[in-house]
Amino acid sequence: MPRDLATPTPAVSVLTPAHDAARVVGATVDSMLAQDFRDWEMIVVDDGSRDGTAEVVTARRDPRIRLLRQAHAGLAAARSRAMAEARGEAILLLDADGWLAPDALSRLVAALATAPEAVGAHGAFALVAEEARPGDAPPRRRAGPFPAGDLLEALLVGNLLAHGGHLLLRREAVRQAGPVLPHLRHGAEWEYWIRLSLLGPWVAAEGRAPLLCVRQRPGRAPQDLAPAMRAIWGNPALAERLGPARFAAIRRRAEAEQAWIVGRELIRHGQRAAGLERLRAAVAQAPTPRRALLLAAAHALPVLPRRLHGPFLAYPG
Repeated sequence: MPRDLATPTPAVSVLTPAHDAARVVGATVDSMLAQDFRDWEMIVVDDGSRDGTAEVVTARRDPRIRLLRQAHAGLAAARSRAMAEARGEAILLLDADGWLAPDALSRLVAALATAPEAVGAHGAFALVAEEARPGDAPPRRRAGPFPAGDLLEALLVGNLLAHGGHLLLRREAVRQAGPVLPHLRHGAEWEYWIRLSLLGPWVAAEGRAPLLCVRQRPGRAPQDLAPAMRAIWGNPALAERLGPARFAAIRRRAEAEQAWIVGRELIRHGQRAAGLERLRAAVAQAPTPRRALLLAAAHALPVLPRRLHGPFLAYPG
């Protein structure tokens, strides 16, 4: 990651890939301008936008904001380019569909300072409606408790860190981990958090108020995470760290978890037969009493009243 020695090194680099994000990226940049921690740079990579994304960013005139433009290459490629340009001692990956609380950077920087051995700090975040704006009350908060320490096993089973905007990553850990894999369309961040977790522990920021708000698209179709799963489980450092028996056991749990999530979402999207097949595979691979009961309920959905559909409730429309 090259540094310009003539320019003071900022404490934090905030990296924001943006593709056709003119409608939302203004709120993202404004949330940086409102930070009570002032020692930052923001690198926005306009990834081939055709809707005026660049103009929205350049309208916010602040020397700490840099705009890079490139032909459309995808989220991971845009993020990797921003990483190559970052000069900060810590790095935060903030997508263009979210915004930070005014004290987000100060809370994360303080947490990371308490744990020199940590690869990163994380904390609370909230999911908001797609049309939400800063100041709106979030309907869903992930308010913890947030685990600290060795998160490798928990991350292998499920992506508990979810979004990069509530994670502050130590620069040296980012250097050792290498870039986000550009060929992964879905799950690239999840694979990256696992690679970082192989290098060291995490620390949790204080407070239950969300550091980050992320817009959520309702009824989003299940994503193909198979390439990300292959990258995760094909990492030789993971097999060496876990050993053969533990590696195999955790992999079974992880594959069952992903099959369950995809099966549930398929049912919610109206693809009941395909969803039931995934649910049955998940229960066969890693059976639990709760999931066995939910599987029976999923088979009975056609005769159950809608109010009893629980996690399989169909998306509107």
